[in-house]
Amino acid sequence: MSKKITKALIPAAGFGTRFLPQTKAMPKEMLPIVDKPVIQYVVEEIVASGIENIIIVTGATKRAIEDHFDEPSEDLVQNLINGKKAEVLEQLKRISDMANFIYIRQKGPYGNGTPVLSGESVIEDEPFAVVWGDEFILADPPRLKQMIDVHEKYGGMVVSGVKIEKKEDLKRYGIADLEPVEGNVYKIKRIVEKPDPDSAPSDIATHGAYILPPEIFGALKSLQPGQSGEIWLVDAINKLKDEGVPLYTVVVENGKYFDTGNKLEYMKTVVELAKIHPEIGEEFKDFLKESADKS
Repeated sequence: MSKKITKALIPAAGFGTRFLPQTKAMPKEMLPIVDKPVIQYVVEEIVASGIENIIIVTGATKRAIEDHFDEPSEDLVQNLINGKKAEVLEQLKRISDMANFIYIRQKGPYGNGTPVLSGESVIEDEPFAVVWGDEFILADPPRLKQMIDVHEKYGGMVVSGVKIEKKEDLKRYGIADLEPVEGNVYKIKRIVEKPDPDSAPSDIATHGAYILPPEIFGALKSLQPGQSGEIWLVDAINKLKDEGVPLYTVVVENGKYFDTGNKLEYMKTVVELAKIHPEIGEEFKDFLKESADKS
């Protein structure tokens, strides 16, 4: 039986260059989706999946992430009490109480394998989850919970799978060559990075969230940096797969994928979630309809 997943790591040390100048002093993970930052959606998914210990790997200009998940300041608390905004105050307290947060500063070469390796001393000798801080999936049950269930049954490594609806979009992702296991669970034979849509091995992109064994740290350390000195997580995953560690994907059910990694996808995410926001959703949809009619 596989060990229980009790820790999740969120890499959040990137520069966010696609959103400059906005991200010069503000983390891209803190970009607002109506009234919550992107990374809060990520944390909420992790917590809803039964994990309470969250390691966030940060870098320069990322202090706002720590402040967001910290307890509200005394001045803010008093201001909300004076303004009779008890509901808002309770909401802020829930944010700081929903998980045990550990913050680590990233050290090492460029590449998305480095923040994972930075968490080794905290993860220790147990499997763990990795979830990127600039994209998320709203699903029922949560995507990560679906992945944990697969890991508990089959062990190995698990990557979340997303069905790509538009064929032309296949060239944007790592597309998996799959072997059926059961239902929406597949074994991954290989991942083709950004394939030509006509020759893609499937329509399933594998990215966004991972469940990894502690052996991933040794695999990352053994990698030779690329031409630009980068260390990539997928190379370490492939190394373990080649050594016999099985690699699975679960194609997420009852979910919708939201990408905030570039300006256009970020704006699409804001609009989609504004339309279902409990406070402004109906009025916002009316506004969109009026704007469309005028154009």
